[in-house]
Amino acid sequence: MPDAQPVTLPDSGAGRPHATWDISAETDQTPVAEALFREYYTEVAGRYHTLHGFAPITPEEVDEDLVAYPTGQLVPPAGVLFVVRHEGEPAACAGLLLIDGGRTAELKRVFVRAPWRGRGAARVLMDVLERRAVELGAERMRLDTRQDLSEAVALYRAYGYEEIPAYKEDPYSNLFFEKRLVEGGGQAG
Repeated sequence: MPDAQPVTLPDSGAGRPHATWDISAETDQTPVAEALFREYYTEVAGRYHTLHGFAPITPEEVDEDLVAYPTGQLVPPAGVLFVVRHEGEPAACAGLLLIDGGRTAELKRVFVRAPWRGRGAARVLMDVLERRAVELGAERMRLDTRQDLSEAVALYRAYGYEEIPAYKEDPYSNLFFEKRLVEGGGQAG
């Protein structure tokens, strides 16, 4: 999977100032990726702790838990990480991992940092991820998430992802989604 050249895409979010997003294909083994993953995990684990009445998560617990999600998956030829930047600063990321012999592309670690939410970064990521998955020959996209991550669930539903039975075991996921990308040799819309 070759690295993508950065592409600048304008944000057309309603009621928000104009923003330009630069997106690049990277691996999950860069300092930028690791920092985004730490912020992502801190937020989703923090929500999980709150939901289940646990004490607030500590930085030490984040360090311990991140070991269970090692880097090295989102690297070519089976994976890629896209990083979205605004004026050079990392604003969002999302990974694509080919599974099922390449027929399925799995979304991984879709995350938009708080200052950029509602400004189009997630839309940019979803469009690029789906296009790249089709280019790689994937017929469908799948993902797992949690019901309490309501913003993510709303995004996936808005993009035409439909709830499916669990396709893998994950103790922290309770929702699974799929979207067909190709129908009869062409891209589904």
